[in-house]
Amino acid sequence: MSNNNSNSHACDTNPDPALSRSRAHAPESGDCLPPLIDGSCSSPPGAGPLRRQRQRGQAPIKAMLMVAILVGAVGLLWRVLQAQVVDPLAGLSSLKTVVVPGPPAEVLDQFVKDKAAAIQLGKALFWDMKVGSDNKTACASCHFHAGVDNRITNQLSPGLLGGDKTFQLGRPNYTLKPEDFAFTKHVEVNQAQPQLSNVNEVAGSQGVFTRNFVEFGTGKTGDVCASVSDDIFHGGTGFNINGVNTRQVTGRNTPSVINAVFNFRNFWDGRANNMYNGGDPFGMRNPNALVWKLEGGVLRQIQVAIPGASLASQSDGPPLSAVEMSCAGRSFMKLGKKLLGQPPLAGQTIAVDDSVLGPLGSLRNKNPAPTYSELVKKAFRPEYWASPTLIRMSAADEAKFASMDLLPARQFKRSTAMFEVSQMEANFALFFGLAVQLYESTLIANDTPVDRYLEGQTGALNEQQLRGARIFTGTGRCSRCHSGAELTAASFSNVIKQRLRRMPMGDGLEAVYDNGFYNIGVQPTAEDLGVGGIDPFGNPFSETRMAQQGKTHLLGNGFDTTKETTVGDTQRVAVDGAFKTPSLRNLEFTGPYFHNGGKSTLMQVVDFYNRGGDFGDVNRANLDRGIAPLGLTESDKQDLVAFMLALSDDRVRYRRAPFDHPSLCFPQGHKVSSSGALLQDGSTGNGVDNTECISAVGAGGASSGLKPFLNLDPFQR
Repeated sequence: MSNNNSNSHACDTNPDPALSRSRAHAPESGDCLPPLIDGSCSSPPGAGPLRRQRQRGQAPIKAMLMVAILVGAVGLLWRVLQAQVVDPLAGLSSLKTVVVPGPPAEVLDQFVKDKAAAIQLGKALFWDMKVGSDNKTACASCHFHAGVDNRITNQLSPGLLGGDKTFQLGRPNYTLKPEDFAFTKHVEVNQAQPQLSNVNEVAGSQGVFTRNFVEFGTGKTGDVCASVSDDIFHGGTGFNINGVNTRQVTGRNTPSVINAVFNFRNFWDGRANNMYNGGDPFGMRNPNALVWKLEGGVLRQIQVAIPGASLASQSDGPPLSAVEMSCAGRSFMKLGKKLLGQPPLAGQTIAVDDSVLGPLGSLRNKNPAPTYSELVKKAFRPEYWASPTLIRMSAADEAKFASMDLLPARQFKRSTAMFEVSQMEANFALFFGLAVQLYESTLIANDTPVDRYLEGQTGALNEQQLRGARIFTGTGRCSRCHSGAELTAASFSNVIKQRLRRMPMGDGLEAVYDNGFYNIGVQPTAEDLGVGGIDPFGNPFSETRMAQQGKTHLLGNGFDTTKETTVGDTQRVAVDGAFKTPSLRNLEFTGPYFHNGGKSTLMQVVDFYNRGGDFGDVNRANLDRGIAPLGLTESDKQDLVAFMLALSDDRVRYRRAPFDHPSLCFPQGHKVSSSGALLQDGSTGNGVDNTECISAVGAGGASSGLKPFLNLDPFQR
């Protein structure tokens, strides 16, 4: 009885009479009614002995109920922990879920008549060696290996962007070796200081010899150009050995074109504008960029401003670069004169099952074979090419599209003679830029093990890779900058939300910066200003500084001053030495790493971040606040590298469509005599090229996979 009395509060046997009257019509099930506010419960009237029997069973029932609640709470807590610990990628999504950026359809349709034909034209132009003045240099010459350049001979550039013309690690035509990396070496790998050594050289991409343009060539011959000594004692940049020029090398490492469509701006410094002007990388910053349009039978010049077209802006840069592909002073009109009458990829092999170019290969035996002119007519609207009227041009007209080169142009004399071009030749830059953008927009690597895991295939990642993912999103701080499905804060989807952002700096003060561009302490800021540089028109590359100077009208693509971060005259700005955050996909194949190419393996990259950068203290005024020692263990580092290897797409590894390609031959340094002297070409006086070739690959891909840079193990340092 005492036990029963002790439990009588659970269902009071003597409820308030008024309460009993209110429950007169309750079901006579003998169960307790819903609990009252005070926690007691009531039973239907007349429960009698049944109620007393149930009172005796209340203790175990209540205990079971509490256990059930506890189990439920533990289960909920486990699911929360599982989302944060067991599944570190919770909340992320596959890249397949991201809409591919690009110009709005209604804008693109004003120029493009047949998108598939434009993609075909773009792929042909991208891989055609005749685009280079020397007929040996294609866009693909620097992007043939998972979208990047893995050549190792004559790939060094001195610190030209920092004003240094001297080589420290090697010299022109040097062959890179594993022991050359990292370019900054440390006494203790987890500490930024002290350093054993540092070189400010760049592992870039070899381009063309230093020459001045004279006249355009034909399909069988390159452009006619005059050789100029590149010896530093003759005002050159130092790509010269004992009076013999070597090919110049770019001042930055080559970024990948794969997934580049997801970037809001392109190039390391963002100078490939999100607004395309139809002729060069600089968008609305260039007031002279005009294209020719036929309207009502009248040919007139118009301004073009195509949003979401950074890849088109980027594509129009290298073909006229006096370092990368062209003799100094060549114009797109002259490149059009050279190419438009020629069949695409003449002298190069196209696989019969090439996913885009296959039909062109099958037409090669047709007489006459289709020319670039016919491809342009098929791809673009006639109002941009159909005028029968020839246009008289001058040297000043040729110079309206600006050079992308970062160093001051070598002095050269343009011909003063007037010349005539067709409308198609005059607009060749427009066709080139849009066609290559549309082709590169198909180069999307979104079928990695990580993507498949995010799609629900939980077995796509092993335990080590999951541990690495936990570090990536947690203690490694990687996902702060390599965010979203694109794995970069410089993505279109991220930047379009907010172009300028505020950041607390290391000294506690606040600065404004370009979203997606960060100074991470790879080299001292003064070595390369990155997005802190200046365009050919005296404008800063940085959108933050453009806003500070009141030039937001030149930014376009939805820049809204009423919604964006304001930048006052005295506002601190953190953009010097900042570079675009690259995507991390296919890192296995895209070494060497960083804008200077100074790290050769993924482990070296992880070491860099773990010690808080190499020059964090030196760059403190502009340094991203996330760059600080991480305290990762060796096991943590191994796990993080394993995760990054899960970002490789096997279609890229084996060059399966859309990553298939025609054959390509490219320079790989220069030949030397038995004594080690550079061999000299008798007709030009320049060094003699060593040439390597890769075979055409069809849609089904190759049997062997791509290898890492220098065939190095990604886990080694």
